[in-house]
Amino acid sequence: MKVRVCFHDKCFDGASSAAIFTRFYKERISPAAEFFYTGMTHKASQPFEDGTFDGDENAIVDFKYSSSPRLTWWFDHHQSAFLTPADAEHFRQDHSGKKFYDPTYKSCTKFLATIASEKFGFDAKPLANLIHWGDIIDGAQFASPADAVSLTEPATQLALVIEAAPEAELVPKLIPHLAYRSLAEMVELPIVKKYLGPLLERHRKSLDVFRERADFRAGVIFFDVSDLDLEGYNKFVPYFLFPDALYSVGVSASPLRSKVSVGTNPWKEASADINLASLCEKYGGGGHARVAAISLGPGDLVRARQVAQEIAATLRRHK
Repeated sequence: MKVRVCFHDKCFDGASSAAIFTRFYKERISPAAEFFYTGMTHKASQPFEDGTFDGDENAIVDFKYSSSPRLTWWFDHHQSAFLTPADAEHFRQDHSGKKFYDPTYKSCTKFLATIASEKFGFDAKPLANLIHWGDIIDGAQFASPADAVSLTEPATQLALVIEAAPEAELVPKLIPHLAYRSLAEMVELPIVKKYLGPLLERHRKSLDVFRERADFRAGVIFFDVSDLDLEGYNKFVPYFLFPDALYSVGVSASPLRSKVSVGTNPWKEASADINLASLCEKYGGGGHARVAAISLGPGDLVRARQVAQEIAATLRRHK
């Protein structure tokens, strides 16, 4: 039995969801299953290429829905989970009992673990620490900005490596380990230790970069780091540096895309009244009410900067 698992790449929640799905499937569906992993990236074009779903069973976790008849399992929690209204209707008409969606969950990790436990009898207790940290990291539920940027916990250190993923196929290599090892054991793996030190140093230096480049006005932080290797930056740094900010808007770039990231300060969330997913959907992006993004082509950096400035201006007007 070949199982293809498509997951949100370079994302702690995506990797954790794939790990939990793997263990759940082995324990409750098929112990002999062989797993293959594909990291999915939000981009301007259709994310699912021909041949993506090449397993006997195919799953998507923490990523957009597909109406492909080859898709067997789906778990997601993003407001912008459907590429088209037709996809949303396709999901509503599905009666397989294997596709699940709930945007009220802070993380797909906790959502998937809950569904697997309640509907399929999966024992998620051995993964309790992973579920706990998946919810904190993806749900931005740190006690303070300092806690979010200190990166002293194994979970936040592993998230740093996963979100930077400096080696091709790094995250797919980590997922089978994450399904059965503790987070403390994960950061001791040679493939993680190889990158952790240099990435921690880059993180420390990024504080100075953001301090120098951030334009903080009318409650909104704007920054452009598209000329630097910082797409996997710690998204809490802007709020650590500017704790009075309500929103942040950033531009970054990689060989795959130009990206506009939009976020709400988790420690000021009670004052926020703009749904960022809905705002980004106007530009072809999406996400959650409190954090969202827009992915454009790698050659569309000028457009990304224009969109980011427009969004920052919109948020400042609503301050």
